[in-house]
Amino acid sequence: MAANTSPEAPLPVGEVSRLIGGWIDRLGAVWVEGQITQLSRRPGAGVVFLTLRDPSYDISVSVTCYRQVFDAVADVVGEGARVVVLAKPEWYAPRGQLSLRATEIRPVGVGELLARLEQLKKSLVAEGLFAAERKKPLPFLPQLIGLVCGRASAAERDVLENARHRWPAVRFEVRNVPVQGVHAVPQVVQAVKELDETDAVDVIIVARGGGSVEDLLPFSDEQLVRAVAACRTPVVSAIGHEPDTPLLDYVADLRASTPTDAAKRVVPDVGEEFERVRLLRDRARRCVEGFLEREERGLAHALARPSMEDPHRMVEERADHVASLVERSRRTLGHLLDRADSELTHTHARVVALSPAATLKRGYAVLQKADGHVVRDPAAVAEGEALRARVAEGTFTVARVD
Repeated sequence: MAANTSPEAPLPVGEVSRLIGGWIDRLGAVWVEGQITQLSRRPGAGVVFLTLRDPSYDISVSVTCYRQVFDAVADVVGEGARVVVLAKPEWYAPRGQLSLRATEIRPVGVGELLARLEQLKKSLVAEGLFAAERKKPLPFLPQLIGLVCGRASAAERDVLENARHRWPAVRFEVRNVPVQGVHAVPQVVQAVKELDETDAVDVIIVARGGGSVEDLLPFSDEQLVRAVAACRTPVVSAIGHEPDTPLLDYVADLRASTPTDAAKRVVPDVGEEFERVRLLRDRARRCVEGFLEREERGLAHALARPSMEDPHRMVEERADHVASLVERSRRTLGHLLDRADSELTHTHARVVALSPAATLKRGYAVLQKADGHVVRDPAAVAEGEALRARVAEGTFTVARVD
């Protein structure tokens, strides 16, 4: 229940602290996981003080326990160790401090860590953070490389020396951060975000030398994995040696087996590129020379053809052929015309011979009635009916007389 207060009726600090303590006292015991960052075991003291920290976030809480509780795991637990603690929250009213009173401490073994990492890996795979289509291609020749590594570390030296040996003009923007321990995750995440926000940075390398599973745990942290997945800039993971595969390797755009391998895969070798350019130049020259030689041979072959050596000969040959065809066509046409003339004369003679005028000239006459009809039957003419007789030289009138 919220306390009823006002500017005129405020609560004293002691009362507020007492109320907070009352609320916290109602909480039960909880299992808490974290990493031990500070450990205080004073000789002869019955209580052990330690600080438990969340490696993924900048949050710590004080823990106290009786010596016999800590002595049960003292041989395997120290600063930097990950533990699971059964503890009850307590409120120390005089100082206003929250702490945990531990009744049991269990170290987190490598097997448990690997099982949790495998579970986290499956969860991230289901989200698609490791999908191949999310991978961004690396630039061929980065002008500025962001490097996240430990200060004065072998990984930093390997990356810088190998990259500059391969391409002396390459530039680096280096962020030195802790690469193990409780401060590693937040500082690595911050360094990656700063480099990603720098427009001039073309690619980011996160590098660290080899180490145990516990030493490489920061590079399997979910917060770091999600930060790399959200980067616009391509990220290269160069953690440990070939067998080491933290979750950062799966989300990065390129996984390098070692920091040295990262430098070789991110920066091209200037000598190799010069040699490649030389080979390509020679290949291009050979292609051009071969093309010119083929074209010259083709041109020579074309010029050697008879039509190119004496181009008028073809016209002359065609002219003779055309003259021959014209003469042949003229003869054929003459024959056709002569034949047609003969046939026309013959037909004309026949027409003339068979015409009515020719018949009349031989002494025949044609009788016609007044209406012009030709008389073919004597019965068709009445006695005394006037008829017109047509002969070769004209017509005259006649009449039927029985």
